Amino acid sequence: MSVAGESGGRAQQMRAKAQELKEAAERATDPEQRQRLQDKARRLREQSEKESSMTDRGMDPMV
Repeated sequence: MSVAGESGGRAQQMRAKAQELKEAAERATDPEQRQRLQDKARRLREQSEKESSMTDRGMDPMV
């Protein structure tokens, strides 16, 4: 598999994890835990978008 394919798969996994965290935040009853989960989901989503855009430009985000 190419590096771009691996990076794209990694970005997709990160987006899926971010979605799981977002859903967990929606179910959380503790406001502090909810905020932590939302923040973590947002950071993962931002990182996945960054990796995805770098892969689209033919760059290896792991370098």
